[in-house]
Amino acid sequence: MKRILVTGSEGYIGSILCPMLLKMNYDIVGIDNCYYSNGNFNNSIFKPYQLIKKDIRDIETGDLINNKIFAVVHLAALSNDPLGMLDEDLTLDINFRGTVRLAEIAKKIGISRFIFASSCSLYGQGDSILTEESTSNPQTSYGKSKILAENEISKMADDLFSPTSLRNATAFGISPRMRFDIVVNNLTGFAKIDGEIKILGDGKPWRPLVHVEDICRAIIMTIEQKKEIIHNQCFNIGDNNENYQIKTIAEKVQEHFKECNISIAQNDAGDRRDYNVSFVKANNLLGFISKWSLGHGISDIKGVYDKVKLDRLMFNDRLYTRLKQVNYLIKNKFIDDSLRRIE
Repeated sequence: MKRILVTGSEGYIGSILCPMLLKMNYDIVGIDNCYYSNGNFNNSIFKPYQLIKKDIRDIETGDLINNKIFAVVHLAALSNDPLGMLDEDLTLDINFRGTVRLAEIAKKIGISRFIFASSCSLYGQGDSILTEESTSNPQTSYGKSKILAENEISKMADDLFSPTSLRNATAFGISPRMRFDIVVNNLTGFAKIDGEIKILGDGKPWRPLVHVEDICRAIIMTIEQKKEIIHNQCFNIGDNNENYQIKTIAEKVQEHFKECNISIAQNDAGDRRDYNVSFVKANNLLGFISKWSLGHGISDIKGVYDKVKLDRLMFNDRLYTRLKQVNYLIKNKFIDDSLRRIE
């Protein structure tokens, strides 16, 4: 039974990935600071696995070597642009330097696979369809941290250490650690709660989308793929048919909430993130094909929102919006300004 270390195991993606790995008879060790683990949006029941409650910046060699890890799946990060703007150097400390340090430890003790959850946000802005060979042009500290980490991890690759960077498109879909601060989940929430689909910007930027379960499938395919296919490679994870302007996403949501109007908050939101991405490499080399379309995903989200009777109180709950929860933890002195727990 191969043992997989999953950092960020209690988060939006991790809480979907870990049950999938357990179902496939992998053994799991999770590492997470557990800032969001009190949330369980859809009342999921989790099978137990070893969990180390620790900040990724504080991981030690013993955390890994004592557990005989085959592969690291590194999800933990300050996980979106608003959080990244909290403090740019803090974002780099966690998402860049923390990631590189973890990879160095993994290589030192002989872990052969290191799968890094990167992001298409590192492309930032582009006038053409962007491939893995396109120049990065990050517009935020979050995007910068991802490409910096990718570059440093890539330098560590050798015959015994195979890093792979999965550049995930913008995630959507239901998770126990739900997030209402990502675009599809957010717009569908506004439709359910307010009867209005509120675009907070101008709706013009393009975003590639990928369902959270498809991200997890891509990770598992990378774990199981032959080394020569994934060795020191980066892959865009998503679907060529799932690149949308924000306003088109809103129109897709409207198809499931026909009584709702779409409102656009600003004529020019100044959002410079605007990118349309190709996913052909992952299709051809990993054999990855998305199972979830945007329309299918919105239908599923709506069904769960109806089932849990999503209301304004739940939609605004700090546990499901990353920046709200971090600010709450700082204000109430559960964590310090460096985002480490106060003992």
